[in-house]
Amino acid sequence: MTSAEQSIADYVRLLDPAVRSNPYPLFARLREGGPFRIGTAPVVVVTSHADCTAVLRDPRVSVDRSLAKLQLGSMPIYDATKTTAEQAKPSFLFLDPPDHTRLRRLVSKAFTPRVVQQLAPRITEIVDDILDKHSAAGAFDAVTAFAYPLPVTVICELLGVPLEDEARLSHWSALLARTLDPTSKQATEFRADPAEIQRAGTELSSYFEQLTERRRATPGPDLLSELLAAEDAGDMLSHDELISTCALLLVAGHETTVNLIANATLALLRRPDELAALRANPERAQAVVEETLRFDPPVQLIPRIAADDLTVGDLAVERGDLVVMLIAAAHRDPAAFPDPDRFDPARDNRNLAFGLGAHFCLGAPLARLEARIALTRFAQRVEMPRLTTDPPIYREHVNLRGPAHMPVEFAAILPP
Repeated sequence: MTSAEQSIADYVRLLDPAVRSNPYPLFARLREGGPFRIGTAPVVVVTSHADCTAVLRDPRVSVDRSLAKLQLGSMPIYDATKTTAEQAKPSFLFLDPPDHTRLRRLVSKAFTPRVVQQLAPRITEIVDDILDKHSAAGAFDAVTAFAYPLPVTVICELLGVPLEDEARLSHWSALLARTLDPTSKQATEFRADPAEIQRAGTELSSYFEQLTERRRATPGPDLLSELLAAEDAGDMLSHDELISTCALLLVAGHETTVNLIANATLALLRRPDELAALRANPERAQAVVEETLRFDPPVQLIPRIAADDLTVGDLAVERGDLVVMLIAAAHRDPAAFPDPDRFDPARDNRNLAFGLGAHFCLGAPLARLEARIALTRFAQRVEMPRLTTDPPIYREHVNLRGPAHMPVEFAAILPP
């Protein structure tokens, strides 16, 4: 098998659920092989930190999936009642300037560091309530009972989504997140069911149609009501864009943050000395979060489309090629991070977990704040926590990486 064939085989193996608990040896081999093309397909895979950074900063790459030679979806929503030509516009996740700039501007004021910091007391209250609920149990699932409820509650409150609808929203969100996974003709058995994903998109779209009508009649102190006011004021926000933006904020607003909190909690449970250090010094929480984003990123890859011909390393990339940046491989690149397989919050951290440039993640300040508070309160209040299953069971997702369940026993949960 040639080096290129080995790289393609390893890339396909990333889709195999059997490697989900530890894909990093595969990422290491992919990185060592350098950037490569998937056979004759218009797909280029980039693996080093330097190359991923260069592509993310290159003005010749785009997020507009209509430019790709491959047919790519424009989730998160799809309305089966509409023809292809009538489909709602994609969210700004898949739009370049000026449309991206226009939509991002309407939403960004809710996610500035100053505004987000004002949520700290409420986030702390939610975390303490979660821990109080399980204080007498002696055990809980650190994903479903701890990492999951916080981001879901926060994004629902921020958007003005009733928390009682959370179960349905979570189901749709998990399915739509699968559209961000890589696919391969050689690995059809690992693909999500397209019909089920399409149905989830239709149902989520219908949900937000109904919710916007209720908010239009009775506005509240929430982001959805603010976006409706912007639409009514003619602030260049169409109805379809409103629905797409709400769906994106819901999916992106909790899927990745759940994984960030869960991955960080797992890292601390596996390293009692780091957990003790955080308990002794809560200021370490920020460094723990940043190292988790590098060491076990909740988003493992970032796709882009070449809007023009360019070169990555020695590899020619043609206009229309899909460029897949394996961030999880880049984050373990020894050329960028000494001793990269060691979890070290004290290191100089230059992770790419939230992207770079115009498409830098809008929700990064909120995700970081939620994770910092959750980890700090876990360290301060949960006494003698212990994993009962290691490795934990992981979610099916390839790109959005995190445990599905993480049973933890503990001696006690201290009062706030």
